[in-house]
Amino acid sequence: MKQLWEEPYSHEASKWKPCAYIQSPKDLGPLKHNKSGYILVSANGGLNQQRVAVCNAVAVASLLNATLVIPKFLYSNVWKDRSQFEDIYQEEHFMQTLKDDINIIKDLPLHLKLLDLETAKSVITDADISKEAKAEEYLRTVLPLLQRNGVVHFLGFGNRLGFHSLPPQLQRLRCKCNFHALKFVHKIQEAASLLVTRIRKHTGSKSMLDKQLLGEVIANDRPGIELRNTKYLALHLRFEIDMLAYSMCEFGGGESETRALKSYREAHFPLLLERLKKSRAISPKELRSRGRCPLTPEEAALVLASLGFKGETYIYLAGSNIYGGESRMKPLTSLYPNLVTKENLLSPSELAPFRNHSSQLAALDFIACATADVFAITDSGSQFSSLVSGFRTYYGSGHAPTLRPSKKRLAAILLENKTIDWSTFTERIRRMIDEGQTLVGLAQSSS
Repeated sequence: MKQLWEEPYSHEASKWKPCAYIQSPKDLGPLKHNKSGYILVSANGGLNQQRVAVCNAVAVASLLNATLVIPKFLYSNVWKDRSQFEDIYQEEHFMQTLKDDINIIKDLPLHLKLLDLETAKSVITDADISKEAKAEEYLRTVLPLLQRNGVVHFLGFGNRLGFHSLPPQLQRLRCKCNFHALKFVHKIQEAASLLVTRIRKHTGSKSMLDKQLLGEVIANDRPGIELRNTKYLALHLRFEIDMLAYSMCEFGGGESETRALKSYREAHFPLLLERLKKSRAISPKELRSRGRCPLTPEEAALVLASLGFKGETYIYLAGSNIYGGESRMKPLTSLYPNLVTKENLLSPSELAPFRNHSSQLAALDFIACATADVFAITDSGSQFSSLVSGFRTYYGSGHAPTLRPSKKRLAAILLENKTIDWSTFTERIRRMIDEGQTLVGLAQSSS
C-alpha cells in the first residue's frame, strides 16, 4: 500500500530541474521593444482552456516580437462565468515575472482602440489558424497583418500552438508562464488553503507545491490544537452531463438517460451532431471497448479498491455536478465514506464570493488536487487533469504520484468481470496503473 502514495521513479524525478529559467547564450540579451505591434487575445472555454490560451499567447507574442495586452476571457453559455484575468490571476506578478521576456500592458493605446479591427481584417479566429499550428504558420499569416495594422486580435484563441518543432526558447517561455507567472489571486489562495488544511487536519510544513500554489497563505484553522497530518487522495471524476452527452456512450440509465443526453447534445453540441451525420455510426459498446467512455463512479471505486486504498481513505472529489447525483455516487461513497468536496469543507459564507464564478471554483479544485498526496484521474484527455499532473511533476520532486488508468485496458478487464476472480482483477488493475506511471515517468525523464 505504501508505494501507492509514492512515485515509482521518485529517485530519478528528484534530480529533474525546471526548464523555465534555462537559457542558451543566444536567448540572452536586451529585450527588443515592440517592433511589430500589439496582440489582443480573447480566450474562450473554462479555467483550463483559458490558462492554455494565455501561455500560448505569451509564446506567440515573443515569436512575433509584439506587445501582449493582458488577455480577456469570453463569456460562455456553458460556463456562465464573467470572471476576467485579474479576478483569477495576480496581474502584477504575471507582468513582473515575464518582463524580461515580452512586453505586457494592461490596455491597448487609445489610437488603436479607435481602429475597426474587423474592417482592417485584424481579427483572427480559430478558423484562420490550424489547430496546434507551427511557429512558421504565425510568421507567414499573422506577422504581415501585425506589421501592416499594428495590432491583431485573436478571438476565441484556443489550442492554436503546437509542441512539435516549436523553438526551445518558446517552449521554455510557455512553461515559465504556466508554472511561474500565473499565480492565483489571494482570495482564491485563502479559500484553497482552508480546503487543504481542513482535509489534512493539520497545518504542517508546506511542500513546494503548497508554496507555489498557496504562496504565503496557509490557514491555521484551529490555533493551538495539534492534529494529525492526514494524507488524502484527490479524484477528478469527469462524470458531468456535458462529458457524458459528448461521449455518445451509454451508462446503464435506460431510456430516460438516453433521452436526457440526446436532448443535451442537441442543445449544446450542434457541430458534433453535424459531424456525426457525415461519419459512420459507432455503437456505445464499441466506443466503450475503444476506451472512449468516461469512467462511472462505480468503476472509479473498483479501481481504487483494487489498488488497495482502504475504506477510511480521505478522498477529495473535484467538481460537484456529478450526473445522477447522490444515487449515482452511492457505490463510491458507500465504499469511501470519507469523501468530501469543497461544498462540504467550506461554509456557505466562505463559498459565497465564488458563487456564479465557475472558473474561480475550478481554481479551488485545481489547488486541492495539485497539493494532494495522490491524484487519481479518470480521463487522461482532460485539460484539468493534464495541467494538474503537470504541476505535480514540475514541483513534486518525485513525491506527488498521479494514477492514470487506461480506459481501453480497463474496459477490456471489466468485460471479463463475470469470469475472473477478485485477485486476478486487482492484479491486472495494478499492472495497468504501474505500467502507466512507468511510461509517463520515462517519457518525462527523457524530454
